[in-house]
Amino acid sequence: MRVLAVDPGDARIGIAISDPLAVIARPLMVIEHVSREDDAARILQLAEEHYVSTILVGLPLDEDGEIGPQARKSMRLVEELRRQSKFEVLPWDESSSTKLAEAMRKDDEMLDARAAAVFLQDYLNVQAA
Repeated sequence: MRVLAVDPGDARIGIAISDPLAVIARPLMVIEHVSREDDAARILQLAEEHYVSTILVGLPLDEDGEIGPQARKSMRLVEELRRQSKFEVLPWDESSSTKLAEAMRKDDEMLDARAAAVFLQDYLNVQAA
């Protein structure tokens, strides 16, 4: 089954998805942040449309690997997704995904989705090992 990755931000949310065998990640889309509840509902709608088994939410840990303000926001989204659905929802360290995505190509509208694809691929690689 597919895995959907979510890179939450203050203005935009990057979405990436795996192939059906959960081997390769690709950017899917970027959605605009509205509210935690509305964002969760939209993410869950995408998960259903794409026959996803797991939702991965990026957790931006700080330089010391600790949970800071941004990571707490991500954890609140994890909780909301779990509250609204029965999907498996997992937080995943995405600390350097945006920098890696920027290194691939700068200044495009899919940057947040590419960042989600970076940490989704990391997750898929760990699961395959």
